[in-house]
Amino acid sequence: MISDPIADFLVRIKNGYLADKKMVIAPYSKVKENLGKILVRQGFIKTIETEFSVKNKKFKNLKVGLKYKDKKPVLTEVKRVSKPGARVYVKKEKIPRILGGFGTVIISTPQGLMTGQEAKKKELGGEVICKMW
Repeated sequence: MISDPIADFLVRIKNGYLADKKMVIAPYSKVKENLGKILVRQGFIKTIETEFSVKNKKFKNLKVGLKYKDKKPVLTEVKRVSKPGARVYVKKEKIPRILGGFGTVIISTPQGLMTGQEAKKKELGGEVICKMW
């Protein structure tokens, strides 16, 4: 059993890049699917698809297509901020900027997962899920 499924998802993506993989597979959840869609929008991964598990057709998996530019990973670092044992919340005024705007922070708001920029525009605070660049 995984104690932090979001961290597991992010680490699978990061390790996939370190191993020069074209794709990685992770167990399905709605939160991870939404997080993947944000990563696609931000240009950190190529694709995210839902598929049924090969071993057991009851379970779904997420198939994440990794993206490279000039044979180098587009995503160089991912840091999990809020953890199950230590949640980190921010108000709309305190949403952090990552690398002067070159990185992205993902916030879980009452309206769902979104980037820090989107949360600022909608004037929402929430739980800081991760930061990446």
